[in-house]
Amino acid sequence: MKKRDALLRLVYAAVCLALCMVLPMITGHIPQVGQLLSPMHIPVLLAGFLCGPWWALAVGLIAPPLRHLLFQFPPYPTFVAMAFELAVYGLVCGLLYRALPKKVPYIYVSLIVAMIVGRIVSGLANVVLYNVGAKEGTYTLSAFLTAHFVAAWPAIVLHIVLIPILVIALRRAGIIRD
Repeated sequence: MKKRDALLRLVYAAVCLALCMVLPMITGHIPQVGQLLSPMHIPVLLAGFLCGPWWALAVGLIAPPLRHLLFQFPPYPTFVAMAFELAVYGLVCGLLYRALPKKVPYIYVSLIVAMIVGRIVSGLANVVLYNVGAKEGTYTLSAFLTAHFVAAWPAIVLHIVLIPILVIALRRAGIIRD
């Protein structure tokens, strides 16, 4: 049974990674629309619930650079900070979902905490990339708040509404086993 569960988690992770490649095509590579919906975030957050923390971390870490290599989008240095952000999303979401009671309110707790911690990590990555790294310029607190909270509020709302619905549906279907 353990080998079967491991194989299922691997397959689910592969499906989530594939969704990370395909879902952003909905936005047509328009950065403003992509920022409004953050479609690549959805499969990674879902992977935290579906595959567990370690597979979800891998999906989140691999998806942005792989998508950059395949489609040249997201651009550098955005994909680097996104890789850290999404990896933390998957890791934190998966860890909290495992640790907390399997009741609906805790799905929201896992999701929201993961989204906050991931955004903080992305902000820190951007500080390094812009203020210390190869990119000239400075990354300010104002830029962080604007990019990750103000401009991203439609995506935040979308994820808070959509992900729990998907998790509950997958639990009822027996795909996510508690």
